[in-house]
Order: sequence, then C-alpha cells, then structure tokens
Amino acid sequence: MLSFLFLFNSSFFLLSCHYPQPDLSSEEMKESTKDSISYFYEHHYTYNTNLEVQADSVTLECLPVKNSFVNLYKGDRVVVAELAVHPADSIDSVWVKLAHSQEVQGWVRERDLRKSFVPTDSISQFIHLFSNTHASYFVVVFALFVGAYLFRAFRRKQLQMVYFNDIDSIYPLFLCLLMAFSATVYESIQVFAPDTWQHFYYNPTLSPFKVPFILSVFLLSIWIFLIVFLAVLDDLFRQLTPTAALFYLLGLTSSCIFCYFFFILTTHIYVGYLFLMCFMALFVKKVRKNSGYKYRCGHCGAKLYEKGICPHCGAINE
Repeated sequence: MLSFLFLFNSSFFLLSCHYPQPDLSSEEMKESTKDSISYFYEHHYTYNTNLEVQADSVTLECLPVKNSFVNLYKGDRVVVAELAVHPADSIDSVWVKLAHSQEVQGWVRERDLRKSFVPTDSISQFIHLFSNTHASYFVVVFALFVGAYLFRAFRRKQLQMVYFNDIDSIYPLFLCLLMAFSATVYESIQVFAPDTWQHFYYNPTLSPFKVPFILSVFLLSIWIFLIVFLAVLDDLFRQLTPTAALFYLLGLTSSCIFCYFFFILTTHIYVGYLFLMCFMALFVKKVRKNSGYKYRCGHCGAKLYEKGICPHCGAINE
C-alpha cells in the first residue's frame, strides 16, 4: 500500500492532470452546441446549470434596461439562462443571465457569480462548506482535545495517543498518513491545476474513474481513508475501554486535522513533499517494528519478540 501511495505521488508530475478537451471538429455539430461545449470546458458550467445563493443578498441587473435591478437572497436557487461577452467591460467581460422565476431574472458578472453562488449538488455544497469552515472546526476539536487531556492529566490517568503510547495497531498512524497524503494531493491540484479543481467543483463525482489522474488519486485516497477508519474503530474498541477509546479518537481526530493543515500549508511552499516522504519513512519504520513480533503472551496477549518473561505482566512464556 505504501508503494502504491508513493507511486501515485511521484506520477503526479508525469501524467496529465487536466480534463481532456472536447472534440469540436465534427461538421454535423451545430454552432450553438459547439459554443456551449466550448464555454463549458473553459468556464466549467453552461446553460441550465443550477446554482444557489450563498451570500446574504445578490443584485441582478435587468439589462438592457438601465438602472433596473432585482435582488436575490441567501438560499434562492437560480438556473443559468444565457451567456454574453462584453469586451468593453474593464471589470469582467463575461456576463451571465440567471433566472429565479419567470418574473425574477437578471444579469451578473461571472466574477460575482463565482463569489456569491454555489452549485446545488450536495458534493459541491459540502466542498464549499468545508473550505469555508474547516478552520473553526479545527479550533473546536483541538480545544476539546486539550481540555480532555488536561482533565485526564489532572486525574493522573495515562492517556494513549497515536504514535506516542499508541495502541497495538498500525492503522491509526496509517490514517494520519492518508490524511497527509490527501491534503498534499489536494493542495497540489490547487497549485498546479486549479482549473481541474474548478471543473470538479461544478461537476463533482465520487467515482475515481473517468476523471483526470490526479483527481482519481485524490478520490481513491478518500475512499481508502474511510476504509482504514473502520479498521481503526475495530482495533480501538477491541483493545481499549469505551472511555479510553473515546479519548483516543478525540486525539486521533486532532492529529488528522493537524496533518491536514500542516501539509496544506507546507505543500503550498513546495516543502510538503519532503515532509510527506519523511512521514512515509516513519510509517515504514512502524510497520517493520510491528512485523518483528513473533509471539504473544499467553497471559495478557501482548506481542513479544521472543519467548520468556512478558515485559507487560511478568508472566513466563516458554
């Protein structure tokens, strides 16, 4: 699995990371259809695309009538009805006509459309929500973990954490590695292929197939993350009490969030790839250490390198 992840990370710079350009050479295709497809490829949305207002309010201009406006409010849904290019406009040459109803229609600059509207697709809505609120979520989760840690420390009880005083499983550290890898790939798309992410944002899918290679890597990493998370839960509640497992999960969540932000920031300045390689090496070291155990204690079930006295419970294993 580690080699698989390393191959994906290395191949990013060698393989295409853009959606293929549509073939518009067919003579049977109408000019209006060609224009629509071309616009869709360049701007990532087209006629009849459904959008929802996310800003508190948006003003649409009722062109060609001057000084005539209509207002839309947060939660209102619209559909793209028409597109126009105004080369003389120094702010934004692309204008989009939006229709809320037969009576409420108007034009808005594409720049304002991208700021104030989001696609109605649930995946696009989640992307928008997460990208605008993840910082506050991080603060809340981290604060909860710190509070829980101080409470446990005050009561002088041992607190288990991923990698430090970890449970007998490689899955928690692998989960953090997957989060770091996903964050690195995500930020790589933002830096090297922002148009690819924009197209995915307006036309999302959960399938890792029939998308550019780098998006396929990202989606696969998300699916693997969910599978490994289930494995973590299985190991966690078999080895710890429910209370200890809850505290461990809180610490693991904080660790994953820290990995996300750390690799987002470091990848943006290109050193995140080096840190990711170091993280992979750390994970390999952990796997090798776990694979060195050949025996288990007959009394407490702890892993042993060799037979003899168990360092955990003192039982003699022969």
